[in-house]
Amino acid sequence: MPAAPAHRRDAASPGDRRPASNPWKIDLRELGRRAGSMQEVDRTVPAPEEWKVELIGVPAGADVHLRLRLESVMEGVLVSGEIEAPLVGSCARCLEPIEDTLVLDVQELYAYEGSTTEATSEEDEVRRVEGDFLDLEPMARDAVVLSLPLSPVCDEDCGGLCVGCGQRVDDLPPDHSHELTDPRWAGLAERFASSPDTSGDDTHKEN
Repeated sequence: MPAAPAHRRDAASPGDRRPASNPWKIDLRELGRRAGSMQEVDRTVPAPEEWKVELIGVPAGADVHLRLRLESVMEGVLVSGEIEAPLVGSCARCLEPIEDTLVLDVQELYAYEGSTTEATSEEDEVRRVEGDFLDLEPMARDAVVLSLPLSPVCDEDCGGLCVGCGQRVDDLPPDHSHELTDPRWAGLAERFASSPDTSGDDTHKEN
């Protein structure tokens, strides 16, 4: 019977040989290139800057949890698993703070230099193994940023802000209302309000 695929676990142990300058890089020398070899990655790394869109994102330096499996295949290293990251931002309707946790399933092939996949793919179509290392940060960044909502809400039923007073509609009583002036007549109404009352001025009466 063929030997079962080798499994190794990376849990950021004292013997971890990843480059100290980049905790997102994985040392592939223990994984090797024998098809079927596997390595599990379970580690927490700091989020880089700019993992965000206008209203929500992952705070720089926040803990990002990686639970991944690296599998050696003929063309490179297949990375699959889960990324978990905290989110902070503002509701697009009422501007209240939002805190949430993003959990994503990912799967990506990193091609070996000189492999058929690497040779037949455009520069931006495939990720590449860098010598004996694999950089997970670009993959994680793209997965996270592309999944962020452009208009996040604190609640799907959020009523937003009252156009009359600017308070959250959800915090106001049901009978809350304002006498709103049609903006097309606002200027004219303001002009009349500031004009002096001459209705009783006899100097304008004809003799």
